[in-house]
Amino acid sequence: MDDMLGPKEVTELYNVLSAAAAGNVPGADLGSVLATRDRLDPLSLRGRTDLVAGALVRALGSYSAAASVFRAALADPAFKGWALWPVTEAAVSLALESGGEAEFDDALALLAELTPRLTSEFAIRRLLQARPDRALAIIQEWTWHPDQHVRRLASEGTRPYLPWAVRVPQLMGRPEATLPILDALHNDPEDYVRRSVANHANDLARHAPDMVLAMAGQWQQTGTSESTWVVRHALRTLVKKGNPGALALMGFAPAQVSVTDLHAEGGMLTLPAKLAFGFLLTNMGDAPVKLAVDYAVHFVKARGSTAEKVFKLATVELAPGESRKLSGRHAFRQMTTRRHYAGLHALELQINGVRHGRLEFEVRV
Repeated sequence: MDDMLGPKEVTELYNVLSAAAAGNVPGADLGSVLATRDRLDPLSLRGRTDLVAGALVRALGSYSAAASVFRAALADPAFKGWALWPVTEAAVSLALESGGEAEFDDALALLAELTPRLTSEFAIRRLLQARPDRALAIIQEWTWHPDQHVRRLASEGTRPYLPWAVRVPQLMGRPEATLPILDALHNDPEDYVRRSVANHANDLARHAPDMVLAMAGQWQQTGTSESTWVVRHALRTLVKKGNPGALALMGFAPAQVSVTDLHAEGGMLTLPAKLAFGFLLTNMGDAPVKLAVDYAVHFVKARGSTAEKVFKLATVELAPGESRKLSGRHAFRQMTTRRHYAGLHALELQINGVRHGRLEFEVRV
C-alpha cells in the first residue's frame, strides 16, 4: 500500500501543481516537492504523505496561495488519486497555521471540493481537533450536498475510530455530537453513504452502546429497506458481543437450543490452513426461533495468552424440534492485520449471544 504514493504519483502531482501555480502563484517553486521522490522508499504511506505535505507547505508558504493553486489544479482531470492526501494535509496545516476563522472555514470548503478526487477524511480530523463545534456546524450542512462524496465525508470524516486516521478526543468524549449527521444520512439514496453511516454507528457502539441502540430503534421504525440494512450493519459488533438490546432489535429472542456433534477435521493446523468444523443445531423449544449463529476463535497471542474474536456464521430459523447440520471454515494465514502464533487455540459457538460447545486445536506456524 505504501507504493500508492510513489515517485510516479509525486511526479504527476508536481506537473499538475506547477501548471496551476504558473497562472496563480507565479513565484512558487515546487522543486522541493519533486525532490521528495528520492526519500520515499523507506517510508510508510503515512510517512510519505507527511513528507510530501511538508514540502508543499514550505513551497507555497500561505493558505491563500495553496488554496488558489489547489483549486486551479482541479481543472486538470489528472489531479486525483493518493497524491491528493498530502495536498489535503498541506491545506489543513497552512489553514491552522494562519489561525484565522476565514481560513479555517475555507479549508473545510476546500476539502469538500477535493474529496471527490480522493477522500479528505484523514485531513479533516485536525480541523475537528482544533475547533470541533465550528467544524461540525459546517459539516452538518454537507448532509444535504448534491455530491455523494461530500455527504459521505460528513459521516466518514467524523467517525470515532476511523482507520488510518488520528483520533479526535473532543468527539470521542461527546458521542452525541455526530448524531445529527447520522440521522440526516441514514436513509441516503447512495449505498456508499449509508455504509459509512453504519460503520460510524458501529464505532459509536464501542463506547456508547445504549445511545446507539436508541438511535437504531428510531431508524428501524421508518421501515425502509435502507434503514433496515443500516441498523443491521450498525449493530453487528453488539450482536457479536451478545448484547441483549441489539439481539432483540434484530429479532433474536432468547431460545432453547442444543448443540451436538461439534467436531473439526483434524486437530492440528500448519499455516496457511483452514479449520473446517461442523455441528448439529436443534430447537428444543415449543415455538419457532430465529437464530444468530456465530463462532468465537480464541487466538494465541505472542506471550502465550489468548484473545478472542467473534465471526458471523449464519442466520437460521428452526421450527419446534427441528434440527439442522451447519458447518464452517476459518482461514488461518499471516496477515498485516493479524499475526498468528503457535499454540493451543479454541473455537466456541455463540447462538443468540449464548456460548455453546468448545473445540480445541493446535496451530503451527
